[in-house]
Amino acid sequence: MVDVTAVQPIEPMIGRLVVVGLGLIGGSFAKGLKQSGLCREVVGVDLDPQSRRLAVELGVVDRCEEDIAAACVGADVIQLAVPILAMEKLLGVLSTLDLGNAVLTDVGSAKGNVVRAAREAFGAVPVRFVPGHPIAGSEQSGVEASNAQLFRRHKVILTPLPETDAAALAVVDRLWSELGADVEHMQVERHDEVLAATSHLPHLLAFGLVDSLAKRNENLEIFRYAAGGFRDFTRIAGSDPVMWHDIFLANREAVLRTLDTFRSDLDALRDAVDAGDGHQLLGVFTRARVAREHFGKILARRAYVDRAAAGAVTFVAQPGGCVTGRLRVPGDKSMSHRAIMLGSLADGTTEVEGFLEGEDALATLQAFRDMGVVIEGPHHGRLSIHGVGLHGLKPAPGPIYLGNSGTSMRLLAGLLAAQRFDSVLTGDASLSRRSMGRVIEPLREMGAVIETAADGRPPLTIRGGQSLKGIGYVLPMASAQVKSSLLLAGLYAQGTTTVTEPAPTRDHTERMLRGFGYPVSGNGATASVQPGGSLKATRIEVPADISSAAFFLVAASLAEGSDLLLEHVGVNPTRTGVIDILRLMGADISVQNLREVGGEPVADLRVRHARLKGVVIPEALVPLAIDEFPVLFVAAACAEGRTVLRGAQALRVKESDRIQAMADGLTTLGVPVEASADGLIIEGASLSGGEVDSHGDHRIAMAFSIASLRAAAPIRIRDCANVATSFPNFLALCGQAGIRVAQEGQS
Repeated sequence: MVDVTAVQPIEPMIGRLVVVGLGLIGGSFAKGLKQSGLCREVVGVDLDPQSRRLAVELGVVDRCEEDIAAACVGADVIQLAVPILAMEKLLGVLSTLDLGNAVLTDVGSAKGNVVRAAREAFGAVPVRFVPGHPIAGSEQSGVEASNAQLFRRHKVILTPLPETDAAALAVVDRLWSELGADVEHMQVERHDEVLAATSHLPHLLAFGLVDSLAKRNENLEIFRYAAGGFRDFTRIAGSDPVMWHDIFLANREAVLRTLDTFRSDLDALRDAVDAGDGHQLLGVFTRARVAREHFGKILARRAYVDRAAAGAVTFVAQPGGCVTGRLRVPGDKSMSHRAIMLGSLADGTTEVEGFLEGEDALATLQAFRDMGVVIEGPHHGRLSIHGVGLHGLKPAPGPIYLGNSGTSMRLLAGLLAAQRFDSVLTGDASLSRRSMGRVIEPLREMGAVIETAADGRPPLTIRGGQSLKGIGYVLPMASAQVKSSLLLAGLYAQGTTTVTEPAPTRDHTERMLRGFGYPVSGNGATASVQPGGSLKATRIEVPADISSAAFFLVAASLAEGSDLLLEHVGVNPTRTGVIDILRLMGADISVQNLREVGGEPVADLRVRHARLKGVVIPEALVPLAIDEFPVLFVAAACAEGRTVLRGAQALRVKESDRIQAMADGLTTLGVPVEASADGLIIEGASLSGGEVDSHGDHRIAMAFSIASLRAAAPIRIRDCANVATSFPNFLALCGQAGIRVAQEGQS
């Protein structure tokens, strides 16, 4: 006999939901909640008899009423889904009724007008009134278009007032969330400004353009030859004129402010066309194109999909394999960041080859576009950066979003601390958990004014117009990012800025500054700059990133029969710790065709399978391999004997706590591991399969992908979306080399 467990019905959260106005939005809200089971009864109110009849027949509501007073008797929640200019009259009617303890909410697209109407009708805004606005719609209309899925993966903005009852807000939040919406809270005034720019102005422009062209004598010929771009841009001019008439009147103050700003920008474009100013036009068009792509990615992750979507990428790595062939991994991330920054500050046009088109480097690129720098590309790793000089940056139009890029935030903190304008640096949830204290403290010693969230976390608010002074700073912990941030600030400071390191770190900033013609003094553990110089545009060829190559160096070392050539890899001596450590473990790695490209040493690396042995890793090599330790831990897990790492406490403050994350994952795979504050002790062992968590850290995800080569069963790796930040074609190159790892659900 098969046991069958009955599915228990959802316990209704509220008794009676009343929806006033059964158009597309009101009908979809009612239908979705009726299907959810959260309401015992859903009652519709509409003046149109046919809409009331259809609403019941189509299962949108349980019953309908023409009289709002009758419908609202015993109501727990009343949703107002009427045209925005009808809201004032409706609220006036409701103010005369005994609504008991009912929660009021609405769906109007202009909130200031609705709040004013509520205040006038009731004498004060009811504490159980929660203004709301779903950002969703359809070209269809009426109750027959009601769609229970309409709001799924769309934003709903609630605009509670200071006096709004918290319990009422929680009820409305829960109802929208049940419909699959991404609910956010915003101040009334901010909502109206944002929607004026992103929704109301585009509709106004579409209506205006079509009307302007239609009034011309040759209008038939114009529309006959209109292409897809015209149709796409003007599609929204087919929207309901009455509804948009109401919206523009209701939100006219915010619309006028946005329209005035746009008109000023349009006048500047006209002047550029009139003057034949190609540079100005190229700047506007390039910024617009890339900004659309950049913010589209942000929206795809943060606005119109489930909150968990960014972390929902899972890799599945199959056991075994052999690594052979020739590969060129993507361009060096550290150098890509610095090429954008210094090229933007240079005089003239800098050409870049080999730029890493990963999300971190693209965040830096967009930041400088936001500050007025014209950058063409990237196209297959090629960029043209039209520098503005050391003092030519302009204020960004808003907060500078840096995604998950800690490098961008730390280096920009130093650069922007010396500018004449204020800046705000922000990032994704992962970056917002990471303290920036190590870089902020010395910048404040130089005179920078930087405000942060608790414990030095982003966002960073950087006050411009400060007079920085050069300092001599001894780094308490080796960090190329902190060093680089201080050197960038030092370009503008009074006097000499000197940074002394406890151990050597990557020196890409110093090398690249010299490549741009800016003098950097010092050697070994110190680097110094003085103000007063300038950067001259140059050509930069970014070599393949040794941090990305490290995954394949370990892979070929572990898999029997492997013989792999990694081409054009940057082998800056401050970055080759991974090669030195692997060689200490017995790896067979040869450096071939060593040459210098743009001031940086480059070589081809040949690696063949070898039996690795455990070692005590010299602390002097730790700063030279700090980003490569996740995959080095995998090498240690597959080596014979014990590997000991000390002096790597910096690993605990990377994109994740890499010491703990790797210890947990290796333990899951059956490897004996002992974690300490500054390192790990790993006993080489046979790896089983299992499920591990990357904690959103790209290097953790890729390291466990490589571990599959020596695993006895598949390894499932959670939260891998951020691999795109540093290595966008990682899975493709794995497949090319013979490593069988793929995104779950994709072949």
